[in-house]
Amino acid sequence: MDRPPLTNIMRGLRPLSKLDRPLEMIRQFTPNWFAATMGTGVLALALPQFPGIGSSLKPIGESLWWLDIVLFGLFCGLYGARWIMFGHEARRIFGHSVVSMFIGTIPMGLATIINGAFVFGLPRFGQAIIPIARALWWLDVAMAIACGVVIPYLMFTRQKHSIDEMTAVWLLPVVAAEVAAASGALLAPHLAATTEPFGVLVTSYALWAYSVPVAVCILSILILRMALHKLPHESMAASSWLALGPIGTGALGMLVMGADAPAIFAAHGLATVGVVAQGIGVIGGVLLWGFGAWWLLLAALITVRYFRAGVPFNLGW
Repeated sequence: MDRPPLTNIMRGLRPLSKLDRPLEMIRQFTPNWFAATMGTGVLALALPQFPGIGSSLKPIGESLWWLDIVLFGLFCGLYGARWIMFGHEARRIFGHSVVSMFIGTIPMGLATIINGAFVFGLPRFGQAIIPIARALWWLDVAMAIACGVVIPYLMFTRQKHSIDEMTAVWLLPVVAAEVAAASGALLAPHLAATTEPFGVLVTSYALWAYSVPVAVCILSILILRMALHKLPHESMAASSWLALGPIGTGALGMLVMGADAPAIFAAHGLATVGVVAQGIGVIGGVLLWGFGAWWLLLAALITVRYFRAGVPFNLGW
């Protein structure tokens, strides 16, 4: 691959030669890094929920939430700069059978920031943060819907795939919608008592259905792939844990949407529907929890096997 002309110019200017490495960092930046914001954000949200010690862990969680915001902003800046400065190369990601899947981590990383606004932002900034969270959520919904259908379309039309090379990264673009669904359920109770909470909740249910059935189909194919072709290459060892994402988030979505449903549906003359939705949320969440327990045990066994073989560390972990 030829070096872009801009970089050649920068190399030719001796006083600015130190900029060569930062430019190369921008040129090589890919969406894989947004997965780090997902992990940081989820840990921040989980810490205050630990029974008994959650209150003492909340300051640590809030610090991680702010770190998550900084990382997400930094990565957006780097990736945006790549599109501006090296757009002809950035477009090639859509033809890459692995890296393109990580586009889904962008809306999922943003969702952790939105969820943190309700846990950490409300106590610190009050209701003033709700309009910001609402605007970010609709942006997150748009990105999740787009990557959930565009990336599969590119898989069908432009990219080259085979069953023996399949991994759980296929889940990343489609799972973003159910993550947005869970965030919508957290947002709805904080909105004004008009038609907006009802619209957000119904949209969240639609997003859940937009994602979870497709993810289950992918998991079914993944089980077949591993039975026929065994475990993926060691460089993709961490991907065995990705299956827990759509299962766990699917369960969370069912629970939080069901918790909101009675009050929001009753306000629109659908009290019975709200009660049913709450019951389905509990049962559905427990069923998915059991499915997730199976994948958790399987992923642990697979990881032990990889580590016994001396698997190297990479960004995927």
